[in-house]
Amino acid sequence: MSPAPDGGTAAPAVTAARALVADLAAQGVHDVVLAPGSRSAPLAYALAEADAVGLVRLHVRIDERSAGFLALGLSRGSAAGAAEAAVPAPVAVVTTSGTAVANLHPAVLEASHSRVPLVVLTADRPHELRGTGASQTTDQVGLFGAAVRYTLDVPAPDGRDGEVRDLLSAARRAVAAARGLRDRHPGPVQLNLAFRDPLHPVGGAEDDAATAPAQPGRGVEVVPPAAGPGADPALPRDPTRTLVVAGDGAGPDARRLAEARGWPLLAEPTSGAGGGPRAVAAYRSVLGADGLADDVEHVVVLGRPTLSRPVQRLLARPDVHVTVVAPGGGPWPDPARHAARVVDRLADRWFAPGEPADGGAFAARWQAASRAAAAEVDAVTRTDAVDADLVTAPHAALVVARAVVAATGAGDVLVVGASNPVRDVDLVLGLDAAPDAPPARILANRGLAGIDGTVATASGVALAAGRQGLRTRALVGDLTFLHDLNGLLRGPAEDRADLQVVVVNDDGGSIFATLEHGALAQEGLEAAATFERVFGTSHGADLAALCAGYGVAHRRVDDLTSLTGALARPPAGVSVVEVRVPRADRLAESRDLAARIATAVRSATR
Repeated sequence: MSPAPDGGTAAPAVTAARALVADLAAQGVHDVVLAPGSRSAPLAYALAEADAVGLVRLHVRIDERSAGFLALGLSRGSAAGAAEAAVPAPVAVVTTSGTAVANLHPAVLEASHSRVPLVVLTADRPHELRGTGASQTTDQVGLFGAAVRYTLDVPAPDGRDGEVRDLLSAARRAVAAARGLRDRHPGPVQLNLAFRDPLHPVGGAEDDAATAPAQPGRGVEVVPPAAGPGADPALPRDPTRTLVVAGDGAGPDARRLAEARGWPLLAEPTSGAGGGPRAVAAYRSVLGADGLADDVEHVVVLGRPTLSRPVQRLLARPDVHVTVVAPGGGPWPDPARHAARVVDRLADRWFAPGEPADGGAFAARWQAASRAAAAEVDAVTRTDAVDADLVTAPHAALVVARAVVAATGAGDVLVVGASNPVRDVDLVLGLDAAPDAPPARILANRGLAGIDGTVATASGVALAAGRQGLRTRALVGDLTFLHDLNGLLRGPAEDRADLQVVVVNDDGGSIFATLEHGALAQEGLEAAATFERVFGTSHGADLAALCAGYGVAHRRVDDLTSLTGALARPPAGVSVVEVRVPRADRLAESRDLAARIATAVRSATR
């Protein structure tokens, strides 16, 4: 049970319902229609309490079909007196589970076609009761099909830390979709809310009354796209203490913003914004240095960050105000559920030089940290630090990534595989580039970050880029390569792609060694054997023979000189360069380099 302020307890379902009702009211949902039922009881109690103190206006109807249309009418009537066409106010309708939900369908269809922002709250059994023959239980998820602008199945609250925050984050997305704030296409939305017993206040009327109504926390402000100068980021405190995070597909605006305002730039390799004087080298490890990020007050996010847990932890910090710049009408990227503001684009003035032009002392510390981190990565990947044989060299995969990135010039496109290759590129990016060099053309399938289809994707990129006079290279791991061997297959009548595929072959899945699983594998021989079987997945495949079967040129290189030569002179057509690297020490090397970077950053920023 959740503790109440006066020492009583509150059922998790009731606690969540109270928070949801308060937050909906804060978002402008002031009318709610309720059709009575048992599973929706937590919402009924919360709505009665909120109605009693004037937070919402509650309307009760015994028939769900009528309740749906009453909610529709309340919303439409809210704009009846407007002098100009306006989106009506959002109105919520609440039902219990089962056929009650289906009875809302006619009103939902009408709301969809007449663009009325109806917020449909459907109570449901918890997941463990679904599909068991439990009473009044059916598949309510997606029941309204394409008629709703947004739908989400919310698991039953059980008192978990953060579950109310997650519920309110979903509610804010739902109301934004209902109002058409992102795509100017208002209409109905559905939150399917599972509730688990007890469904009523359990601490006694006096105890539980102390918790009602709940007070909403800081919510996200979704700024609708509009013609004009654009929007401002959320910078309620010192604007100089701002970072720019450029995720996949951010584009050059992220770098322009950072350089104009003097803000440090954390740019993923596929952002299209990397490089420049504000880019922070090895930023994932830099964020791990004690104290450096403590005084960050704001973050402006462009693109979709997918690579870094430290970045996500930064974006989730309660003391950091996050602005997400998300063009278009789709969902905005915010896995931390913490964005303060979502805007379609920034006003042009933010791309003009700010004061101080160099970013001040805050930016200077991050630049010092970047230089220190770059020096540490350089020390383990530069030519004179590499043994003759890459098969046994420390940090060999990083060395290969650096060589590939260095060989990617202005006329090249680099396609990077998921797992370790994209993270290795992220770590070495910028080491060999001039400060004013444009971002390298680096692409990857970061939408779902899978390893499948990477060779075929690279082939498609090569065909299209070749028509623009660009040369394409791919950097992939051995499992990624084996997963998509058929990407090498081309019929005799099909266009030939010029594509060089560099395969970093460590005979298995080394990405898992850098995660928690790698640490568990250190606990003994049995743990190591389990890791190797279910995560490491050694295969011993003969890549040369496989390439020969597809009629694709194959070359194995074992040292940096040979690799550099192969990269400089790729043959026509599709070819494969195999570089074998060790996997056994990947976890230790990763930890050691991260510790060295953290130490160097602390020393440089005292």
